[in-house]
Amino acid sequence: MKILVCISKTPDTTAKIAFKDNNTKFASEGVQWILNPYDEWYALVRAIELKEKDPSTILHLITVATADADPIIRKALALGGDEAIRVNADSHDSYFIASQIAEVAKQGAYDIIFTGKETIDYNGSSIGGMVAGLLDVSYISLATKFELNGLTATVTREIEGGEETDEVALPVVVSCQKGVAEQRIPNMKGIMGARTKPLKVVEPTSVDALTSIVSFELPPAKAGVKLIPADNPAELVRLLHEEAKLI
Repeated sequence: MKILVCISKTPDTTAKIAFKDNNTKFASEGVQWILNPYDEWYALVRAIELKEKDPSTILHLITVATADADPIIRKALALGGDEAIRVNADSHDSYFIASQIAEVAKQGAYDIIFTGKETIDYNGSSIGGMVAGLLDVSYISLATKFELNGLTATVTREIEGGEETDEVALPVVVSCQKGVAEQRIPNMKGIMGARTKPLKVVEPTSVDALTSIVSFELPPAKAGVKLIPADNPAELVRLLHEEAKLI
């Protein structure tokens, strides 16, 4: 069994968001970078659990990024995994990124490819489906449970108003969200071992990006809070009706 987990770095959720170059680039100066939570807490941990059940499983990690992502990759390796692959490229185009992952996946002949359901910065939710399409394999999104029985996976996923349970033959690409696994913290043994685990850097294949960022825009600043005395409900009703337009 061979598993490939897609990981990415994202700004810490407490980072101050700003843009530069006429709002065409994210201002990364002073930003603390983290491993994307959906990749770390769910996709990677579920893959580790599968490897713990079957130690013969080969578990690789992959990201498309430049060398500044190496500390994030090492953190992922500290959680678990045999080897990491970094495609040496800097792109925010989903098709470009998915194409690089698919090319590595073809060469590695992986049985399962896990992704997080999305990254917390761009929220694209597109990589998993694109990778599956490029590989011409099955794709299941928004998984909350993943069980493996031989070469068949049983996946529970969220749908509108409930859940759906699917069975699919391997190979398969699955995007993971809350419920698939429980968050883990790297222990000292894992941290020390991650320093010597292989981190393979490969150059990207020639693929034309299909999208480009025109500009970023921050949401409007929130208005100040108005406090209404508890003994004046009429004023609250007036504000909700005339200003908030909620009633």
